[in-house]
Amino acid sequence: LCFSQRTSFVAMATKRLSAATGDAVAKKLATDTASLAFPDGFLWGSATAAYQIEGAAFEGGRTPCIWDTFCATPGKVKNGDSGAVACDHYHRFREDVKLMKELGLPAYRFSISWSRLLPTGRGAPNPEAVEFYGQLLDELIANGIKPLATIYHWDLPQCLQDEYGGWLSRKVIDDFEHYAATCFALFGDRIKAWITFNEPWCSTVLGYANGEMAPGRKEAPDTEPYLAAHHIILSHARAVRRYRSEFQQKQAGQIGITLNMDWRQPLTASAEDGAAAQRALDWQLGWFADPIWKGDYPESMRKRCGDRLPTFTAEEKELVKGTSEFFGLNHYSTAYVAAPNGKAQTLSMWGNVQAGGYFDDQEVELIDDPRWGRSDMDWGVVPWGIKHMCEYIQREYNPQGGILVTENGCAVPDDDVTVAQNDNFRVEFYQGYIAQLHKAIQCGADVRAYFAWSLLDNFEWALGYSKRFGLVHVDYKTQKRTPKKSAYVMSEICRTNVLHLPKRVLEASNFVMIEDGAGRKTTKDAPPSQKQQEMADISPRSVGGLGA
Repeated sequence: LCFSQRTSFVAMATKRLSAATGDAVAKKLATDTASLAFPDGFLWGSATAAYQIEGAAFEGGRTPCIWDTFCATPGKVKNGDSGAVACDHYHRFREDVKLMKELGLPAYRFSISWSRLLPTGRGAPNPEAVEFYGQLLDELIANGIKPLATIYHWDLPQCLQDEYGGWLSRKVIDDFEHYAATCFALFGDRIKAWITFNEPWCSTVLGYANGEMAPGRKEAPDTEPYLAAHHIILSHARAVRRYRSEFQQKQAGQIGITLNMDWRQPLTASAEDGAAAQRALDWQLGWFADPIWKGDYPESMRKRCGDRLPTFTAEEKELVKGTSEFFGLNHYSTAYVAAPNGKAQTLSMWGNVQAGGYFDDQEVELIDDPRWGRSDMDWGVVPWGIKHMCEYIQREYNPQGGILVTENGCAVPDDDVTVAQNDNFRVEFYQGYIAQLHKAIQCGADVRAYFAWSLLDNFEWALGYSKRFGLVHVDYKTQKRTPKKSAYVMSEICRTNVLHLPKRVLEASNFVMIEDGAGRKTTKDAPPSQKQQEMADISPRSVGGLGA
């Protein structure tokens, strides 16, 4: 049956139980289920990125991007995978939009491929790309789905990398502004929400410090990440200025940036751990958010990095400040933070030891609670972190256009389509995180949207096709799409604006402080003590005299 013929997940379960065991069991299901209603107008959707789903890498006039080159470099990507075919969305976008429609997903966040739209990195647009993205947008709008477009999701044209070193050169600023203006001119009549950059921390740290992502540089981790980030921030600001001066009044859209940040909770109430947690936030979130919302880099970065951290001129500070009309947040996990004894070493997203340059500058130690569930990325499943993260953003930046959660999701080992159709781990991940998002809103965080990552299983960067985040299973051999159980659960949330979840999942989503002594085995569902509850209320800037 197509989804439109299905009843809601909770109603269906209740109906089946009632038929099988009577009204008493059905009533118990209702008793054991919590219902959390979201504010009117809250926006729900799913998200993807061009290189991860489009495929058609050598079709339609597209030229290589830095990820094509990275994938072609032996040993860089698991199994030698690439995005050359991916989900073949370039040829199957109508099928994918139909899926969104059947699932009742109101909005769709996607990205535009720079090297597809502008094959030489600049100049006139590629007509085949204009046709493709135009048809995609028309299809979305015809099906009542609101498009949000990311202008840059990590896929710099290789020709610009070859010409002047990409993000390491100020020349990229002019080229990015031209690319963004081309997007506004061609598609701004249909796109009313623009994201200039997705997760610039990944582009800079993983691309220029540990080399685990394109362009794979790690020769100068003490300077190159900071230089690349500086040029990205200025490129963002120039694109926003161009949009506001030439397009916004007529097109009536919004523009902003999406930053990625996992919550960093101080391990103890000590001033040292509080300061370390704040540095962890500064070196990832504040690095980009502070210039945009406050006008300059965090003081901690300026003091510790000295002249290795580029500086903004007075004119640039004015250009940059106030250039995001919402706060886009990608959030996946959480860690405790302690001040290290001696030189700190952290593990990368892929499990490699990180030290030197950018990593030494932070001077933080990250610690996981061994009781946490783990996704297939080996990331901790910590729903309460998204509440703390949103509250921190609200308190620290007070974004005028609210917080948009532009990515949240988890990888589950569900290669087998039968397993994927019963992805209970992912279902409870979404339920727990969305419940805590609801709690953040109740506590005053102005959160206005939530996008599940991802609509489809897809190319997971340096991990190739070994990890699956999708609401929809993709058979990469046949390209067959099969909605997972999590897709139907998300569909119910989107259709009703209400999260229904088991009360045990709601209870398990709440903060429980790590026990003293890393790795100590404790009861997973133990309620927090008074001391633990006090620790839950500690935020990094409230520890050790760092200010309110």
